[in-house]
Amino acid sequence: MNPKSGSLIRAAVLAVLTSSFSTQVSASGFGVTETSASAQGNAYAGAAANAEDASTVWFNPAGMMKLESNQIIVGGHYIKTSSSFVNQGSTHADGSAMLGGNDEDAFAEALVPNFYWVTAINEEMKFGLGITAPFGLVTDYDDTWVGRYHGVLSDLKTVNINPSLAFQLNEKLSVGVGISIMLLDITLTSAVDFGSLLGAPGAADGFADLTGDNLDVSNVGYGFNLGLMYDFTPKTTLGLAYRSEVDQEVEGKAKFKVPTSAAPILSSGAFVDSGLSAAITLPQSFSISVAHEMEKLTLLADVTWTGWSSFDELRIKYDNPAQPDSVTTEDWEDTFRYSIGVDWQQSEKLTLRTGIALDEAAVPSDERRTPRIPGNDRTWLSFGGTYIISPAFTVDIGYTHIFISDTKINNTFESSQPALASTLTGTYEDVAADIFSAQLRWNY
Repeated sequence: MNPKSGSLIRAAVLAVLTSSFSTQVSASGFGVTETSASAQGNAYAGAAANAEDASTVWFNPAGMMKLESNQIIVGGHYIKTSSSFVNQGSTHADGSAMLGGNDEDAFAEALVPNFYWVTAINEEMKFGLGITAPFGLVTDYDDTWVGRYHGVLSDLKTVNINPSLAFQLNEKLSVGVGISIMLLDITLTSAVDFGSLLGAPGAADGFADLTGDNLDVSNVGYGFNLGLMYDFTPKTTLGLAYRSEVDQEVEGKAKFKVPTSAAPILSSGAFVDSGLSAAITLPQSFSISVAHEMEKLTLLADVTWTGWSSFDELRIKYDNPAQPDSVTTEDWEDTFRYSIGVDWQQSEKLTLRTGIALDEAAVPSDERRTPRIPGNDRTWLSFGGTYIISPAFTVDIGYTHIFISDTKINNTFESSQPALASTLTGTYEDVAADIFSAQLRWNY
C-alpha cells in the first residue's frame, strides 16, 4: 500500500469514529444518506449507475471498473437542522398535565466525514475501500423539557469499513462485491418520573443514562453488498445495488440517579447501576439507477428501497434481574426514495448539477413516533458542481435544502409500571435541514 494512502485511511477511520450526527430530518429512519459530495449535488439520483468517482464503492462497487485511474477521496458533510416543538396536551398516566418547556434546539449541527480508495489489481479487476457513517442520529433536548420522560439525549454513531472488489465480465457488464464491518456506539438518556410512582406526578424526577457499543471483537456487526452495472449503449447505463442487513449486538452500562425522596423505591432492587445489552438489525436496501448521457447533459434517476420493517422494537435488557426490560415498540415500515437529477458539463473543467428527491418516512403513525427519531416524509432540492483543478486533483461541492411538513406526535411511554406510562402529544413545527458537502479527489 502507498504510505500516504495508508496514513489517510487511518485518519479517515479516526475522523468517522469521533464525529457526531444529526440525521433524523435528513434521511429515512436514522439512515445517513450523506456519503458523497458529488452525488449530493444531484440528490443522489442515479448514484448506482453514474460511477463518476471512487464513492461508487458505497453506491455500486461494480462502478469501480469505470474509473480511469487509481483514486482517493476525502470528504465531509456539514448538516444544520432546525425545528420547534409545541406541546399540545401531554399528560401523565393519571391524566394530569405534564409540565415542562418546549425545546427548539434539539436538532444540532453535525459533521459527517467519508473516505474512499480505489486501486487497480489488473485490467479486469479493481479493489476499493470505503469508510462511511451509514447510520446515525443526535437529538439533544433540555433536561426539563415536557418530553423528558420519553427522551433527552439520543446519540447513535456508526462506522462502516467496506472493502470491495469489482470485475469486468465483458465490454458491457461489470459486477462488484463488498464486505461491511460495522462499529456502533449509542447513548440514550431520559428523565424518570419517580413522582408518579409515589403518587405525585412530576414531583421527583430522577435520570437514566444508558450507554453501549459493539467495539468488542465478538460483537462487531458484519454484512455484505453486491452490485451490477450494465451498459445498454455507450451512453446508457443501468445500475443495480444491494446491501444486506447487519445484526448489531450492543453491551454497556446503565446508570440511574434517584432523588432522595424516592429512596424507598430502591428497596425493590430496581433503578441501581447495572450492565445492559441490546440487539438491533440495521436494514437491507436495494437500488435501481439509470444514467443517460447526451451531448453535454447526463440524465439521472434512482429508486431505492430500504427494509426498515426489520426495526420492530428497541429492547434493552439489564443484568440486574429486578430491572425490567426497557422496550419501545417501533413497528417501522419499509420505505422508498425516488430521485431524479441532471449533470451539465459546462466546460472541460466544470460540471454543474441539480436534483430532487422524495424520501418516505419509516415511522408508521403519530402513536409510534418518538422524540428520539421524530421522522416524517422529506423533499430534497440539491445543487452542486465539480471543478477539475489539474489531472491529479478535482474538487466537488454540493448543497441540499430539505423541506419537511409539520410532524405530529402522540406517543405513550411503554413501561411495566403503569404509573410511568405518560403520553407526549404535540407538533414539531418549522422542521428543515441544510446540508453543505465538499470533497477532494486525488487521481494517482
